[in-house]
This record gives sequence, C-alpha cells and structure tokens, in this order.
Amino acid sequence: MASYDVIVIGAGPGGYVAAIRCAQLGLKTACVEGRETLGGTCLNVGCIPSKALLHATHQLHEAEHNFATMGLKGKSPSVDWKVMQEYKDTVVGQNTGGIEFLFKKNKIDWLKGWGSIPEAGKVKVGDEVHEAKNIIIATGSEPASLPGIEIDEKTVVSSTGALALPKVPKKMIVVGAGVIGLEMGSVYARLGTEVTVVEFLDHITPGMDKEIQRSLQKLLTKQGMSFVLNSAVQSVETSRGKAKLTYKSRKDDSETTLDADVVLIATGRKPYTDGLGLKELGVEFTERGQVKTDDHWATNVKGIYAIGDAIVGPMLAHKAEDEGMACAEVIAGKHGHVNYGVIPGVIYTHPEVASVGKTEEQLKDEGRAYKAGKFPFMGNARAKAIFAAEGFVKILVDKETDRILGAHIIGPCAGDLIHEICVTMEYGGSAEDLALTCHAHPTYSEAVREAALACGDGAIHV
Repeated sequence: MASYDVIVIGAGPGGYVAAIRCAQLGLKTACVEGRETLGGTCLNVGCIPSKALLHATHQLHEAEHNFATMGLKGKSPSVDWKVMQEYKDTVVGQNTGGIEFLFKKNKIDWLKGWGSIPEAGKVKVGDEVHEAKNIIIATGSEPASLPGIEIDEKTVVSSTGALALPKVPKKMIVVGAGVIGLEMGSVYARLGTEVTVVEFLDHITPGMDKEIQRSLQKLLTKQGMSFVLNSAVQSVETSRGKAKLTYKSRKDDSETTLDADVVLIATGRKPYTDGLGLKELGVEFTERGQVKTDDHWATNVKGIYAIGDAIVGPMLAHKAEDEGMACAEVIAGKHGHVNYGVIPGVIYTHPEVASVGKTEEQLKDEGRAYKAGKFPFMGNARAKAIFAAEGFVKILVDKETDRILGAHIIGPCAGDLIHEICVTMEYGGSAEDLALTCHAHPTYSEAVREAALACGDGAIHV
C-alpha cells in the first residue's frame, strides 16, 4: 500500500494542474485516472478536439468566401472528413501526451484505473488501496440529457459523439443554444449541414449580455444556422439511422416535428461523482448534485477537497485549473486564491464571443450606476483587412469611480482580447487606465482601447 501526501482523483484540467502544483510545493502526489490518456473531457473529447474542428472548418469558410476577393483563385477545397478527423485526433494526442510528460517531469504517480474512497484517508484503485493525507476530487462532469431521451452516440449524440460522427450529416438538430451547441453547430454548418438549433429559452447563450446574444444570433443566422427559440423538446424518435424531434412552442403550445440525420443534445453538463463513495462517507452535496465545499475547497469530511465541475460555479476548464492551484496551496499551508468575479467565458464560434464580470442586465438589477463604452470592429483597420469587422467591444464601468465592472466582446480573437480587461479588473483598474495604455497599430486590441476611451470623452475612430 503506497502512501501519499495528496491523491487527486481525476486528470482533467483541474486535476492535473492540482497534481502538478502539489508536486511543485514538495508534496508526494499521485493522480487517479481511468482513461487511457490524461487530460480529462477537455483534452480528449471537449475543448481541444472541438477547437481543432472549428479551426479546420473556419479555413474552409475562408477558402469558399474570402480567398477569391484577396486574389487567391482556384477551386474551393473539398472536405476529406476522415483526414479532418485524423488531424483532430493528432492534436488531441499531442496535448494528452504532453500532460503525461509533465507528470513524469514532476514525479507524479499515475494510478491507472477508476478511484473510490472507502474511508477518509484512503483511495482504492482496482484492487489496490493507497493512503493519502489529503484527497482532491476533480472528477469533472458529464453531458446532461432530457427526460425520456436516450443518447446512443450514433443518431442521438452528446458532444462526445458529435466530435466523431462517421460522416457529415445532411441535417442536424442541436438541442440547446449554449456554448457547446453553438460551437458544434458552427462546425457542421460550415461543412454544409443544415443546422437547426432548438432552445427552451427565448434567447441564445443564457446568462450572457443581451446585446451580445442578439448580435451573435444574427451573425450565426447569416452563416446559415436556423433557430427555434422559446420551445420545449417533447420527444426524439429514431428509426433506421434517422431521427424525428418534436417540440412544443411555449407561446401557443403548438407542436412541430423536425427530421434530421443527427440530433445533438447540448443541454449542459452535470457533476460526475458516481462510484466515489462520497455519500457513504457523509460528504455533503448541494441540491443540484454538486459537492459542497467551503471557501478553501474543503468538504465537511476532513482531508477531502473538491474542485472544478464537481462543485458550484461555472463549468469551465480554466476555473477548474485556478481552483486546482489554489487548493494545492491551501493543502501546502499557503494561501490559495481564486477571484470568481474575474473568470472570463469564451464561445469559439466565428466571430468569437468573450465576456467577464457583470452584464448590463445584472448592473440594472443591482441598481448600480454605470457607464457603457462601446466600439465597433468596423472602426478597426486590422479587422476590416481580414473580413472580420462585424461585432464590437463593450466595457462597463462604475459611473463615479470609472472602475471596470465587466466587459463583453464579439469579434476577432475575442477570447484573447478579453484578458487585458481581466488583468485590469484584477488590479481594480479603471477604463482610463486602459485608455492611457499605448496599443500597437494595427491590432484588434485597439478596439479595446477605443471602448475604454468611449467610457470617457469618447472614442477616436468612430
């Protein structure tokens, strides 16, 4: 029986980062993972493979729509779906192999298999039981379905199945207009699939700034995606490799049936904690099935911690990573810190969408006096040069102090641009601080500076 200072259960972004940080802090560390490769959902069947397909299909879109305008003439490329899948798998392999290298470099033991906690201070993997002074639960999440709908990963698929379809479907229905649904819908729409998104709410991207919601829906519709909003899915029937989906309008209760080759269920995710034995140990859970923790990521059972998708908060890889590092530092006797008010969210459609902090709707609900500075990418020279001038940057600041309260971007490289705003917010900075910072020309980041200027006397280039 091996003995460790820390055993991490789960090798996704939260788990492997926690393990590496524990090792860096001098703690003898092991990580339990049952997959054949490290990296969890994110690297294997989530963030990384989806970005590979988004990149590949965006290049196809550029070739079909913009190359000729730039003088790049010739036949549009044809799609070899098998080769595109191989490219995606190569990207996944490079990243998961990189995590295995980091484990060896940091002398972290990979305990291969599925873990459980028979009692506090012990972790069972297969037939072996290991001792641990501290245990970190980093088991992530799994796709959530709808009542009565069975996911077979062939005709009715989760995001996992959508990444590896045997062929490009002619018709796809996406249930859920959140991040996963819109990203995967974008991939197949670019490949020529007729994509229809069915959403329960009357808007897409729940929780995001309403102006962003409206703009993104308009742009995705322009790209060929169709939206059925304010509608509840009633059933999905499959026969001979085809599907029939019935939904009911929440306005008038009328029912409509749609045909499709594939139905993607993208209605969110739920914590994955089955088989760990937590309830038997007396670990407390929230009403939504999340592991309950205190401000230091500790559960009510001494020596057991939890991070990432398994606990309360946005189900984002970078949130899990931050918690993994902070939890490791707490265990090592240091001060772990996560600023939950400055966690950016990104949608990797084209254009990209990124947000951080408060939305206008939240500020209005709070009764907070604020100012909004906005700048369109149509006024950005770099964006216009690459056919990416749709969208805008919006920065929200306290009306009296000018302190940045939130920001919302839809446009080129939004997922990267948001971070200078995150850094400014982390230091309690103002829009004026951003506006006074020299930004290189020509760059997309100038749009961020212009939005900051718009919070004051006004932007220059609009």
